[in-house]
Amino acid sequence: CSSDLCRRRTLVAIGTHDLDTIAGPFTYTARPPSDIKFKPLNQSVELTAKEMMDFYRADSHLKHYLHIIENKPVYPVIYDSNGVVLSMPPIINGDHSKISLNTRNVFIECTATDLTKAKIALDILVTMFSEYCEKPFTVEAAEVIYPNGKTCILPELPYRKELVSTDVINKHVGICETPASVARLLTRMYLKTQVAEDGQHLEIEIPPTRADIIHACDIVEDAAIAYGFNNIEMTIPKTYTIANQFPLNKLTELLRQDLAAAGFTEALTFALCSEEDIASKLCVDISVTKAVHIANPKTAEFQVARTTLLPGLLKTIAANKKMPLPMKLFEISDIVVKDSTKDVGARNYRHLCAVYYNKNPGFEVIHGLLDRIMQLLNVQPGKENGYSIKAAGDAAFFPGRCAEIFAGSKSFGKLGVLHPDVITKFDLTMPCSALEITIEPFL
Repeated sequence: CSSDLCRRRTLVAIGTHDLDTIAGPFTYTARPPSDIKFKPLNQSVELTAKEMMDFYRADSHLKHYLHIIENKPVYPVIYDSNGVVLSMPPIINGDHSKISLNTRNVFIECTATDLTKAKIALDILVTMFSEYCEKPFTVEAAEVIYPNGKTCILPELPYRKELVSTDVINKHVGICETPASVARLLTRMYLKTQVAEDGQHLEIEIPPTRADIIHACDIVEDAAIAYGFNNIEMTIPKTYTIANQFPLNKLTELLRQDLAAAGFTEALTFALCSEEDIASKLCVDISVTKAVHIANPKTAEFQVARTTLLPGLLKTIAANKKMPLPMKLFEISDIVVKDSTKDVGARNYRHLCAVYYNKNPGFEVIHGLLDRIMQLLNVQPGKENGYSIKAAGDAAFFPGRCAEIFAGSKSFGKLGVLHPDVITKFDLTMPCSALEITIEPFL
């Protein structure tokens, strides 16, 4: 629940307390770190919030959550009516109200940045705890009063009804069961089901513990699980379809074969890289790269999605310095850049990148490879309807040794001799020429 629904406490934090050790009403507020002081769970001394951050930085479990509030001017905290700290969400509870074997009354609090997720987490937690109450499946609700005076009673524990056709379930799963049989299958999945009056539809009661049931297709899936995927009879589809390769992938495969025939070796590098690889090592600022950043990266090597294929090939050469010269590598893969017009905020471009590493720069080799690629794509040289190159400036390339490639009036790549500073930053010692283009315009 913590890692999936609560997204590692960034959406919801949960706390459980011994109600007999605290007194309501409880106040959820925010205070400066220096004003918060209490004894953390399972600790013997009181610490301020700032001291806790330093203390738990070495904790293998809690260190992953410190970043959520660490740099904020105020920290969230929950007090009881006597000023006793219950918890400092989403980091840790107070030791005063911890649950023990002698606990008889449990107080559950959920704090969140997403109200819907908070209600789901609270409903699931409350229903699980209620199973072990003195009177099973009972719970005492609490009144929540917001700063604007709005009040609500939680948990809500909502039940709702869904009406699904038996034919729909049979068709999508690929079975032929009676409505009564399907009702038994769904009831096994904790979805209380009965056959409707028309004899064809099913009335399904969705309990608060099944927040994953959002649409009718989720009910169909549960029926399939209860029936058993291995028990579904395999049949040949009644319709005939012929699969076609995705055009962009087909073009990619054709180019791979011909680049290999031209004497270049294909490399497959990681789609993630460090900020240095696409920014400072290529003598550009990270802000102009439109890079998609990874939240809380596990290692410095995988901080962003690559915006160019060039760093990956240069790192490949650096790792294979003992190989005989010249080294001629290429890669055709996707790069990722931010794009506010897309629903996910980013988009992929299929790039082709090639490098030539030798004692001499070999610009003519890379230029010849460009001509061969254009020949394969049936694009003739020419400024109007073909391709052309024009001198350009790029911090990653040697001054006067960089050209931008145009198809008509649209730029689709660059080629040139890499700047000595770039070569040095990638731990290389010899000249290197590079070519990188977008192949999607040629579909």
